Formats: sequence, C-alpha cells, structure tokens
Amino acid sequence: MRKSTKMLAFVALLAGLVVLAIVSGGQFSGTRLDGSAAAATSGSATSRPSGGAGATGVANPSQLVEVKASELPPQGRQTLALIAKGGPFPYAQDGINFGNFEGILPRKSSGYYKEYTVRTPEAPDRGARRIVVGQTGEKYYTADHYASFRFIVEGK
Repeated sequence: MRKSTKMLAFVALLAGLVVLAIVSGGQFSGTRLDGSAAAATSGSATSRPSGGAGATGVANPSQLVEVKASELPPQGRQTLALIAKGGPFPYAQDGINFGNFEGILPRKSSGYYKEYTVRTPEAPDRGARRIVVGQTGEKYYTADHYASFRFIVEGK
C-alpha cells in the first residue's frame, strides 16, 4: 500500500471510532472512554426525561437523562450557585462559548451555550467536569468532558 492510502485508511478508522463513541454515549461494553466503569446509578440520574419544568421553570428540551441539582457533586452545586449570582468564577475559561461539536445537546445557533468548570479536587488542572448553560436557562452536567450530558433539574 502506498503511504497516502495507508493514511487515508487510518483517518477513516479514526472517524468511525469517533462516530461509534458519539452514538454509544462514550460507552463500550460497560467501560467508558475514560477507562472508568459505566456503572448504573440510582435515583433520578438514571430517570428518563420528564419533559416537565423544574422548580426554576426550565423544562428539559432534550431527550437526555435528568439529574437533580441536589445529586450533583458538591463542586457542581457550588458552580450552579456561582452561575446564579453571575460569578466571580475561578477559571478564565468559565463563561466561554460551548460549541456543542459533539452534537449531544439540542442543536442551537453559535454562542447559545456557555460552559463553566466544575472543580475536580484530585485533578492537576480544570478536570473533565463542566456545566453547560443555554440562553433560556437550561443547564447540563458532564462529568466526562462532553462525552455525555445530563439535564439538571434545579430546585430538587
């Protein structure tokens, strides 16, 4: 095989793996892409979308699994509080546009979503956890750097 043909085959293989990762929600036979076990959790984190509005009046516009704000890690609840009061935020990247390149969140125009860091105590950097906020107030939590999201039901 020529070098360019090998490179094209390699790129096609990588593209296929990316598509598979997106379609499978980042899970392959019970193992997440980050290597951790994909164990089921109890409570509303595994519940299906209710479609109803939470205490803040923001309905779940996605088909994503819901998680109660009270079930987020303490750092996630701290980030929600900072978002509610408009900061100050600990990282310069907090409040930047989130592009939704993974296509997991509902499709919106550029600039619709903003992202905020959820501190990860054991991480040497910002870690992988984020809260993404839409212009109409809907919020999503990711613990795996955008490989999956859950809709946050606030006030519960």
